[in-house]
Amino acid sequence: MAMIPSFFDNRRGTIFDPFTWEPFKDFPFPPSSLVSHENSAFVNTRIDWKETPEAHVFQADLPGLKKEEVKVEVEDERVLQISGERNVEKEDKNDTWHRVERSSGKFLRRFRLPENAKVDQVKATMDNGVLTVTVPKEEVKNPDVKAIEISG
Repeated sequence: MAMIPSFFDNRRGTIFDPFTWEPFKDFPFPPSSLVSHENSAFVNTRIDWKETPEAHVFQADLPGLKKEEVKVEVEDERVLQISGERNVEKEDKNDTWHRVERSSGKFLRRFRLPENAKVDQVKATMDNGVLTVTVPKEEVKNPDVKAIEISG
């Protein structure tokens, strides 16, 4: 550990501990008790979208969720909607919480699918906390090209 001065107060010679340092503690943010835990849930739900020659594939890391807690829908013809909810762990009056970092509550992500998506054939699987949604693509027909002879 290195000895560095604090930038947020005038105490010098404080031992810097990266595990307990809270860089934003002196900024004028609302206290965490005012922020709804429901609104903060799954804010960072990340979803990868890749396109293969056969399909559009979406993958989301949803650790700790069961497939019954996740919903995959296609709405308005071409909007893929992935949503779900992780319930708050029940608190025991005898427990003392030192830190709560895992998210709980609802999440919702929407993706507009391209016109070549076969929205009637969407499939979803859940394996080890990873949701995979596969949207097959329509086969793109190459237009018939007819060579035209140029006269003159």
